[in-house]
Amino acid sequence: MDLYSDKEKREIEILQFLKEVIDPELEINIIDMGLVYKVDYNVEGKITINLTLSTKNCPMGDVIINGVENCLQGHFPKFEIVINMVWEPQWSRDFLTSTGKKELGIA
Repeated sequence: MDLYSDKEKREIEILQFLKEVIDPELEINIIDMGLVYKVDYNVEGKITINLTLSTKNCPMGDVIINGVENCLQGHFPKFEIVINMVWEPQWSRDFLTSTGKKELGIA
């Protein structure tokens, strides 16, 4: 018996792929940084990512967004990639995973 549906398995896989995207300022991946709020995989060919940045004026925001698009297009070349910028809740260090905190030396 599978614990996860095919959709959930794909969303977990997408989260793993997004670990390839590194925040260029802090040099940790965007998953361990807690920047990805939601992943939605649609078998009809659409992946939607709800993403935030550490601040609204993040100077590397375009680099991160392009990194997400390039990463997902590389793994899902026939899919439409939609990135929704989300500002609520506002990102804080509390969103860092334990791995992210260790990498930043704040664990």
